[in-house]
Formats: sequence, structure tokens, C-alpha cells
Amino acid sequence: MNIFIDRNKCLCFNSVMTLTDSDFKALKELMEVTFDERLEIKLDEKLDEKLSHLPSKDEFYEETAKILKKQDDLEIEKDILSNRVSEHSDELEKLKEIHPGFKHTSV
Repeated sequence: MNIFIDRNKCLCFNSVMTLTDSDFKALKELMEVTFDERLEIKLDEKLDEKLSHLPSKDEFYEETAKILKKQDDLEIEKDILSNRVSEHSDELEKLKEIHPGFKHTSV
């Protein structure tokens, strides 16, 4: 099969069929659709490959819930320890009043 472009900018097959400008436009649109579909498939494959190591939505929420639970537990523990420190500070202040300079007075 011989393909050539004649002087009128028409693509000819075996000198029998001549393509018009509208034929070229139709071919161009068809090629764009084909290339767009191939590009979209390649991009989807690459995106899937890049995201494959990420957890699923359920796994993400499960791990997030665990982290938030640990944070709540730490805040509760901090409040308990803070109260203990406050109580100990109060007790030390009372002992300072009873025993100035941390020395026992002899009776």
C-alpha cells in the first residue's frame, strides 16, 4: 500500500482515495481520544502504584482511633500526676511550717 500526501495537502492511499480537511479533523479527534484514554490508563496505573503502600480508609481510622485513645489516656494520667504533685507540694509547705529549716525541735 502506497501512502503519500499530494500537493493539495491531502493524504492519498494508492492514488484512489483522497482525504479532505474534515477527514483530517475526524482522524485528529479520534487520535486525541485514543491518546487521552491511553494517558488516563497510564496515569491511573501510576497513581495506583504510588498509593498502594497507603492504608485503606478503615485501617487509617482504626489507627487514628488508637492514637487518640492513647492521647486521652496520657491527658488523664497527666491530670492525676499533676494533682499528686500539688498535694505533695501542699504537704511540704505544711511540714515547713511545722519544722522550719527541716529541723526537728527538741522537746
